Parts: sequence; structure tokens; C-alpha cells
Amino acid sequence: QVQLVESGGGLVQPGGSLRLSCAASGITLRSYNMGWYRQAPGKERELVAVITSGGSTGYADSVKGRFTISRDSAKNTVYLQMDSLKPEDTAVYLCNAKSTVFNNRIYWGLGTQVTVSS
Repeated sequence: QVQLVESGGGLVQPGGSLRLSCAASGITLRSYNMGWYRQAPGKERELVAVITSGGSTGYADSVKGRFTISRDSAKNTVYLQMDSLKPEDTAVYLCNAKSTVFNNRIYWGLGTQVTVSS
């Protein structure tokens, strides 16, 4: 059974930092493209950052230079380091896994809340 479990969210002041973790079980990261999405109340879910099975990374323009996605294959975990946080970064952050082999194998975590407020 595949599980993606996010952690690390919380309340932080503007300008602060958080590191989110996505612990994966039932899959091997080297066979999946991993992404972090976020969804704020009343808004559509948006892709924040992605790391491919080959290790390439990509970011939404709104977070470039502030967020960093990485992975630890030994721990089967993907991270999202978020620096210089802004109130508009407030959202539920969700981890996503897409198989590089089977198009219909897409998995989601339940998400972790990030609130940026003074």
C-alpha cells in the first residue's frame, strides 16, 4: 500500500522558514517524479515545486529563489525548504508522486497546513 505522509507545517511569521517532509512508503523515489502542491481556501491547487526521478528540479515563479525541493533516497523522503515566507504562502501543502512508468499511478498525501502570519 502506498502512503505519502507530510509533516513540518505550522504557524510562522513573515520572513521565517519551515521545512516540510514527505515520507513515502510502498514506492521507490527513483521511479517517481515527486511534487509539492499547495491549495489555499477558495483557490485552485497549484504546483509549487517538482523533483524528477533523475533529480532535476522546477519551481513555480512565485517561489523561485525562496523554496528548495530535495530528496533523500535512503530515507525515501522528499523535502521542501521554505525560506522568506510570505502571508500569501499560507495554504495546505500536499505531496504528490507520479510514476515514470505507469501513467495511472499517481498518489497524494493528506497535506500539512502552513500559516504565515504575524
